[in-house]
Amino acid sequence: MADDAGLRHAVVDTGDVSLHYVERGAGPLVVLLHGFPDFWYSWSPQLRPLADAGFRVAAPDMRGYNLSDKPRGVHAYRLDALADDVAGFVHALGEERAHVVGHDWGGIVAWRVAHRHAEVVERVVVVNAPHPSAVPRAFLSPTQLARSWYALFFQLPVLPERVVAARRFAFVRRVLRAGACSPHAFTDEDVERYVEAAARGDDLRHAIDYYRALTRANPLRPFGLDARVDAPALVIWGERDIALEKRLARPDPALVPGARVEMLPDAGHWPHRDDPDRVNELLIEFLSA
Repeated sequence: MADDAGLRHAVVDTGDVSLHYVERGAGPLVVLLHGFPDFWYSWSPQLRPLADAGFRVAAPDMRGYNLSDKPRGVHAYRLDALADDVAGFVHALGEERAHVVGHDWGGIVAWRVAHRHAEVVERVVVVNAPHPSAVPRAFLSPTQLARSWYALFFQLPVLPERVVAARRFAFVRRVLRAGACSPHAFTDEDVERYVEAAARGDDLRHAIDYYRALTRANPLRPFGLDARVDAPALVIWGERDIALEKRLARPDPALVPGARVEMLPDAGHWPHRDDPDRVNELLIEFLSA
């Protein structure tokens, strides 16, 4: 599924960290934020179609991942710092506003950017990531708790990194394969690129620190329970997600008024890889409105 031809690779200073990113096209800026265990490459199926539709598409490696800066310490990966990176990234690319699209962890960050830096966000699209207000309620559900076991496991020191890296990152391979519904979502080449990125430096520890920072940075209100988003919002949700129950798809209308939710019955945790044609169609339609 790789389509690297014509991509521009660059590094930009966001004000706190330097982020590596790939870029294609010209027009209104669309920022694509990846999840865990991931990097810019997650959005390979979207880069050319969005650029061909008239957008300037930029997909960064978020802090701690792949070729971007990797600050030390759990506190460096708190949600507000990740949101500030995105706002700084938009401005560093010479733009005042952008469409922000995020999957998984990138989706959680996208929600926070749309709340914390509303002046930067034209439209927000979230792919299989609950609005932060839904997260505490989700963990009251035994079935969701069972699905999210890894988030609790990642709170431990040292051991999670060793488990994820064991047997040449078998955990990463399993997450990619098990989370996708289409046999074409991740080729063998794709999986090897993910493993290569995960093995680079301390990426693994920093990626896991995202989870640790949620509970340690502000243990009383870590999720932004009142994070109202007034930007036009689209949620794309693969119904066969093995990590998240589909009831988490629809955000509270009091916090995200008028959010549009598109459920994809044959997609899993990676809808943009399982059904890229449909996801691209939804993105282009929504972002062009």
